[in-house]
Amino acid sequence: MNKYTKKKKYLNILNKLILILICFIFTINISMGYAQDKSTPIVQDSEIVNKIDGTPVLLGDTTLFVIQKSVGSFSPQERAQAVTNRLEIIANDPLISIDNLRVVEDSDITSIVIGDKTLFTITDKDAKAANKTRQILAEKCIEIIRNAINQYRKERSLDYIIKGLLYSFILTIFLLIFLKIFNQVYPIIITRLQNWRGIRIPELRIQNIELLPAARVINIVTRLVKIIRIIIVISIFYIYISLVLSFFPWTKQISSRLISYFLAAIYKSWLAFADYLPNIFALALIFFITHYSLKFIRYIFTELGNGNISVPGFYNDWAEPTYKLVFLIIVALALVLAFPYLPGFGSPAFQGISVFLGILFSLGSTAVITNVVAGIILIYTRAFQMGDRIKIGEAIGDIVEKTLLVTRIRTIKNVIITIPNGTVLNSQIINYTALSQDPNYYLIIHTTITLGYDLPWRKVHQALIDAALATNNILTEPIPFVLQTSLDDFYVSYELNAYSNKPMLMANIYSELHQNIQDKCNEAGMEILSPHYSAVRDGNQTTIPENYLSEDYKPPGFRLSSLNNLFNLDNIKNRSDS
Repeated sequence: MNKYTKKKKYLNILNKLILILICFIFTINISMGYAQDKSTPIVQDSEIVNKIDGTPVLLGDTTLFVIQKSVGSFSPQERAQAVTNRLEIIANDPLISIDNLRVVEDSDITSIVIGDKTLFTITDKDAKAANKTRQILAEKCIEIIRNAINQYRKERSLDYIIKGLLYSFILTIFLLIFLKIFNQVYPIIITRLQNWRGIRIPELRIQNIELLPAARVINIVTRLVKIIRIIIVISIFYIYISLVLSFFPWTKQISSRLISYFLAAIYKSWLAFADYLPNIFALALIFFITHYSLKFIRYIFTELGNGNISVPGFYNDWAEPTYKLVFLIIVALALVLAFPYLPGFGSPAFQGISVFLGILFSLGSTAVITNVVAGIILIYTRAFQMGDRIKIGEAIGDIVEKTLLVTRIRTIKNVIITIPNGTVLNSQIINYTALSQDPNYYLIIHTTITLGYDLPWRKVHQALIDAALATNNILTEPIPFVLQTSLDDFYVSYELNAYSNKPMLMANIYSELHQNIQDKCNEAGMEILSPHYSAVRDGNQTTIPENYLSEDYKPPGFRLSSLNNLFNLDNIKNRSDS
């Protein structure tokens, strides 16, 4: 679009606005003139009768004076309406000269006449209500009427209307210029805000908790700027319309009302702000005390965590969770203190919302509170620390995260298991790492093997100990040992126990230990098999691998017993005699 096209576009818009404005003004003019020709009174707020101040006499939208007393059967309202109608007829007839206004005295009344027509009469009651004599009151009324009619006719003259149109045209030009500049400045502001992301407008965070990222903050600020833009544009149009309407007598009353509404809104807003100012100071004081109290408490717990400050019975790893608890308590207390100073705190809507939120929190937070309490208990019982190898129920792994709600474990298969703290507290917790740093205590790796009664137990013990000592990450001191845990019907249970200071490598240690047990048993000529199977297998090939056997090894044959041993007649006879 070239410069000429843009200029033509703006001229078309300007012409349309002027045409709409002129049509609007003449429409109101015709309607107002029609209403005046029909002598239809215009009901205004100021026409409401006040028993003390009286009923106003109007010309256009201007109050000239008030009538407080009745005359005969005519009430103050009827008198004021009659005078208003007469003044409108005189003001709309330019042939009637206001120089003909004069005062006519009578014995008990004073009349104000124009030409040969009586405009209205003033009685002793009217003078007494105005605290003046009838003559002085009449002269003052004539002066007011003369000035009002002159102003009324001047505002409805052709010169005045042309001047109003000219002012409207100039104001419209200024409006278009403002809108053009404003529409060019607005994209620059939005671009500048986008460039400030992460620099002048950082992310929103409380302590180390990021509440909103910088991109989200920019979006919120951009929306606020858009809302402010809409408010500014609406306000400018509101002021523009009020000013344009004030240039013409038929719409001046509407303009006055629009301006009065605007000023009344500003005044009420200022009064509300002034009334709320003490609450703002109270909120600022609460915020100030809370902010610096948290900074001081943060410093204390940081020093406790670093070990610069020591308190008997208080562990360093308690510093961070304890600070979070104290932080929540202080913030909750600050909110309780600040709530009465919030806008609308005592309103039924605020109270209803508070009750509703309280019920929702009570009904939906049972499990949450249970997990939070369990998380606090787990922290202060020091059941496990970050990085510990533990077993909770059937889950075995390393602690990767502890929160007030859940505990997360990474298994040896690199699977993250999330367990609610309530479940953790109600389960048996086995910590393999707790005593790994203590030189007097080490983790005992243990496994059980069953062998038949035909194998010498000392030989078995030695083979198992040799297997343990051959395993990596098994300590030679203390020396491994074997426990015979049971003597069953067909086999003996041997439990091998070995010390290790590498609980994180348990899976690898167990795997290598089992491999070495197989090797050492095979080297010692001991078969690892079920004794039940051995009882029905007598004479078959041994299960020991060939590389452990001698070159001249041959499988033994079946052992056969004589039938006399099975069917011994002497034994049968002895059993029968007994």
